Amino acid sequence: MALKFERFVSPGKGNGVRATAGIRRGELVTSVEPLASCVSLKRSREVCQQCFARRETLLRCSQCKMARYCNVTCQSRAWPGHKRECKCLRGLLPRVPTDSVRLAASLIFALSSPSGSSSEELYSLEEHESHLNSMSEQKKEGLSQLASMLELFLHQEGPNLAEELKTALPPSCRDFLCLIAKITCNCFTISDGELHEIGVGLYPSLSLLNHDCRPNCVMVFEGAKLQLRAVQDISAEEELTISYIETLSLTEERQKQLADQYHFNCQCRRCQTHDKDELMLAGEEAAWRLLKEAHLSDWKTLLESSLHLLSAAGAGVPDENLYRLRITDMALDAAIHLQLWDEALKYSLKTLPGYRQYYPDPHPVHGVQLMRVGKLQHYLENIKDALDTFKGTRGEMLAYNIMKLTHGDDHPLMVDLKMKMEECRCEMDQQSPH
Repeated sequence: MALKFERFVSPGKGNGVRATAGIRRGELVTSVEPLASCVSLKRSREVCQQCFARRETLLRCSQCKMARYCNVTCQSRAWPGHKRECKCLRGLLPRVPTDSVRLAASLIFALSSPSGSSSEELYSLEEHESHLNSMSEQKKEGLSQLASMLELFLHQEGPNLAEELKTALPPSCRDFLCLIAKITCNCFTISDGELHEIGVGLYPSLSLLNHDCRPNCVMVFEGAKLQLRAVQDISAEEELTISYIETLSLTEERQKQLADQYHFNCQCRRCQTHDKDELMLAGEEAAWRLLKEAHLSDWKTLLESSLHLLSAAGAGVPDENLYRLRITDMALDAAIHLQLWDEALKYSLKTLPGYRQYYPDPHPVHGVQLMRVGKLQHYLENIKDALDTFKGTRGEMLAYNIMKLTHGDDHPLMVDLKMKMEECRCEMDQQSPH
């Protein structure tokens, strides 16, 4: 599809992306495969390295013992790219490189392969910022260790390989410290349908997108393919923005994370007005501070501690309070993990007032949370409630109406949602007297 955006110089921000024509809310702005990607180490046993699908049972590479695949087809497709990585992984055992080191190696292998990367990018790897000049010495030291690990990793394929592969990289990336710094500042977290991290990837053109704490675009993934969708109507020449971080936090917390990780001071409207901060800290401070400072452990203990903390906070801390909302979300996760479905539904419903307040625009996090609530209602045979949560009435921003805009009709999660809605309708028809 013809691109509706272009690179431009954004006042006060540097490079950015703006619309060249009007973009409607819910419209797919672009869909991009990564230049390089890898499955997160902590998800390597449950995610296919080729298609990034989650599976309970995966085939394991018989040589490196690390890469896993859905089936022989995925394994065969992955082999041209995995072949060199496989040798490096075997040579380094029992040590396993970090995600950023594996992503850097994946990038080098991709660029040095005979086909290379012929795609046109709005923003070249050479132009990516490393931010080394603004980093603390402690952070630089950590990156230096990763750069040394990358050198050692590549050395496993042959003693001269590291030097040979450097020629495949743009000049500023041939220093491995600079390359690792660029990757850590510009990579994207790849998430599954439930928005859990499953990998990391490099999408050079989309690294141009600037941050806003209330962005006009959101990203979702289908496998490793990144889909950028508008969640507000965008006019021609208006800048396209995304959020680099989870925005369900106080202004001070967001700004600290952005400064530490991305090396800039956010001056967006939401930060300047401290929007929602007062609501996030609603209630009695002595009560919500206990919630803020809680440290919870395994699922059973987490659920018991959450129940105690929420009970102690009582009516003095409303459901919309940020720290109450976080503890309630943890209790929900624990109840689901322990298969305590009635408890899970109770906690999930208590999260919805906060989600409505803090995600005023259509947002994948809100849509997925509503889908979780609907699935719990359906499982517990609250069929009408489930259908209401999935679909709602015309104009209500419930799961279907949100995810139609954030994911699009053809996304696998949207297909799953429509199947659930149809199941609810069929079950309601069976229950109604004829």
